[in-house]
Amino acid sequence: MKYYFLFLFFVGLVYSSYGQTDSTATLKEKEIINNPRLGQLDSLGGRKTKENYGNKPDGLKIEDYKIISNNRDTTFLDTTLTLKKEYRYNFLREDDFEFMPFSNIGQPYNALGVNLENKSMYPGIGARARHFGFFDEDDVYYYNVPTPMTELFFKTTLEQGQLLDALLTFNTSRRLNFSIAFKGFRSSGKYRFDQAESGSFRTSFNYRTANNRYWLRGHYASQDIEAEENGGLSNKEDQFESGNEDFIDRSRIDVVYTNATNRVLSKRYFLDHQFNVVRPKKDSLKTRSTLLAIGHQFNYESKFYQFLQSSASSTFGENVLSSPINDKATLKTMFNQVSAKFSNETLGSLSGSINLYNYQYFFNSLLITDEQTIQNKIDGDEIALGADYKNTIGKLFLQGKLRYNLSGDLTGTLFDGFAKYQLNNNNSLTAAIHGSSRAPNFNFLLYQSDYENFNWQNTERFEKQQIQTLTFGFDSKLFGTLEAKYSAIDNYTFFGLDDSITDDDFENDLENAFVRPKQESNTITFLKVKYNKEFKYKKWALNNTLMYQNVGQDNQVLNIPDFVTRNTLYYSDDVFKKAMYIQTGVTFKYFTSYNMDAYHPLLGEFYVQEQEELGAFPMIDFFINAKVRQTRIYLKAEHINTIWSKDYNYYSAPNYPYRDFVIRFGLVWNFFS
Repeated sequence: MKYYFLFLFFVGLVYSSYGQTDSTATLKEKEIINNPRLGQLDSLGGRKTKENYGNKPDGLKIEDYKIISNNRDTTFLDTTLTLKKEYRYNFLREDDFEFMPFSNIGQPYNALGVNLENKSMYPGIGARARHFGFFDEDDVYYYNVPTPMTELFFKTTLEQGQLLDALLTFNTSRRLNFSIAFKGFRSSGKYRFDQAESGSFRTSFNYRTANNRYWLRGHYASQDIEAEENGGLSNKEDQFESGNEDFIDRSRIDVVYTNATNRVLSKRYFLDHQFNVVRPKKDSLKTRSTLLAIGHQFNYESKFYQFLQSSASSTFGENVLSSPINDKATLKTMFNQVSAKFSNETLGSLSGSINLYNYQYFFNSLLITDEQTIQNKIDGDEIALGADYKNTIGKLFLQGKLRYNLSGDLTGTLFDGFAKYQLNNNNSLTAAIHGSSRAPNFNFLLYQSDYENFNWQNTERFEKQQIQTLTFGFDSKLFGTLEAKYSAIDNYTFFGLDDSITDDDFENDLENAFVRPKQESNTITFLKVKYNKEFKYKKWALNNTLMYQNVGQDNQVLNIPDFVTRNTLYYSDDVFKKAMYIQTGVTFKYFTSYNMDAYHPLLGEFYVQEQEELGAFPMIDFFINAKVRQTRIYLKAEHINTIWSKDYNYYSAPNYPYRDFVIRFGLVWNFFS
């Protein structure tokens, strides 16, 4: 917790150095015609400096506070209060419709829906269940702001802790921006030995020369995510499902472990710069503008995943190589890309690149057994060619990305294509295609543990996963948003139970000792249809999101619910003589029962199980949200139906219950100076 106060002190010190004479300036709200509130913009009447920004008689606007993604897409700061903001007001800060959270904040999320496309051409370290809330390079943003801007995100957690995400960004001139951000939380949870905490520090900068011939941007990220692992409930039938009043205080319930923790730690250095050999120019006749540029991108990241246990447990196997348990997998990667870019108003933007990727995945020891030798590392180099294209032709927008591997063992190809056609102001069509071939994550290929059962090497046995996906979408203000996705995957790699497991092992809760990496040889097909539509009547609205999924497979290795729904009935209005804008309502979420994946604390992964179907229970939340100037205030009563329901069958994974009724609150606050 000490890092919170150090960071807030730094924010206050820097912020105060810019003066606070205009920090209380009000935001004058505008409304976009035919879309009030949802498309609401804010105008900021703040301090203007002639030296940097010139005289602007109309004052600064919220559109002047620009946010730039890693893909160089630019948006502006959004201080509105909408239902979409309510859905994103959580630990992930994104809509969690397709996720099922565990009882505590910062713990894993089980999957209610899947997207099989590979975002990266290269495999990761693994421990995917412990990476929720982790900031990848695409999650770090760059800024361009006329005056210093601060954003504070705060939300209460579950017992002894808080969640804070703070950002400060400022321009020293029109051409140079800095940002510094820290996301930290701690939550003890309602159950024994369930504490989670993390600290994620990010700082970024971007710079352009006066003639716009050269630009440079980069970021540094240091992240530490740590959690206690209790293994779930050891006697769920008597102590949880029975509704025994002696155990309504969840801290009295027995758990499997009280001596295990795991941790993800990462440090990343990212640099991206470009020199424009030929700059775009326009004369009075508005002739074509052409850009010819060369660029370089560098990314170095060091990450490790560690599982610690003060003494061995038989639930992971009887044979232990050493105790206490200290399993640590490390991955160090270095990425260099050299590119050339050509863009023209008519021909669009085309770039070609050559990429060099160096990786080192390793453990601290070499394991030699009677049957085999488990190597302690996988390392090598990958060389790939790339091409990117983007163009707008009338109402048609096209975007494509291709990567082809020249040498190396990890990857093959990656292709993404996207098209959008704007039928009119209210309707648009989209289509996308994805194809990729790459090795599974490193922890499938090689793993070492002080538990003998969790030592394997599959570098020669596992094939590359191959994924093909087609997506079609229709977005209409009248009919809603519809998306249909069809995927086919070969050599699907997953964690599952070894064939040697017996009924006695299940009765003695020893299934965790038999979890192994597996690969499905048959093709799996997957269909997902997702629909969203909001109905409005005066100040009332009903927002509905429905999702249907179907998996075609010979073996049950990809398990997801057939149907997921979320429905929100809410009321919106100005109150207190329009000094405050409120939204209040009820959200209902439900998914059909299915063989929900189980969680494995040693690996930090979910694995396939066929013994227990879970789900088919409602989750009802009541919320009251308000906006006062540029501050959004949130209050929510979560899982409120547990107050009157006595069906204690709500689980996030086998042996891991979902949270009981709890009231949480917080705010998002923007400062301008």
